[in-house]
Amino acid sequence: MSQPLMPKATAVWLVENTSLSFEQIAGFCQLHTLEIQGIADGEVAVGIRGMDPIASSQLTRAEIERCEKDSSKTLRFFQQEGLPQPSKRTKGPRYTPIAKRQDKPDGISWLVRHHPELTDNHVSKLIGTTKKTIQAIRDRSHWNISNIRPRDPVLLGLCKQVDLNLTIDKAIKEAEKAGRIIPKPEPIEEEEIVPTTPVEEVPEDPYEAFTRAFKKTDD
Repeated sequence: MSQPLMPKATAVWLVENTSLSFEQIAGFCQLHTLEIQGIADGEVAVGIRGMDPIASSQLTRAEIERCEKDSSKTLRFFQQEGLPQPSKRTKGPRYTPIAKRQDKPDGISWLVRHHPELTDNHVSKLIGTTKKTIQAIRDRSHWNISNIRPRDPVLLGLCKQVDLNLTIDKAIKEAEKAGRIIPKPEPIEEEEIVPTTPVEEVPEDPYEAFTRAFKKTDD
């Protein structure tokens, strides 16, 4: 059930101008019955000016009178015909910080290579990307394919390990149920870590340097 505009102000008006029960007002305004009782006792919503739900086209006088006659009935919102209904917002792709968006192709490539059981739909929901991008990486037609390096999306911060594990389990179950053969994944190659600490040079002994120079002079 939808909540009216300014529910407390609406509740104040209904308490002051109707004989509706506390339960009816609480149900319409989606407030607790004790809050409505507090409004009637002057302990809650002190200073709030009542808002007429009839003037705002949320209720009709006939609907209020219908519920005043029978306390077991529930107030229903007034639906005006011909008005466009608000569209439901669908859940979009997962949000990724701008700083990490450039790492998405690497994460997609890693998932495609090491988890072939994942479909484009699974990868799209897990990382928050488009199926077109995933397909381009699969068939190596991506504009930047030469610079894409498969990297674990968990380490890149594109998704959580628990979400990845759940998605993999779900994908395997769906594949088994559909009788789809899952290709063998490529082995995960560990990157070789090259030490960057420079080797310290041992200074030459001055005596040996002098002896070598003196020998050169004699020759």
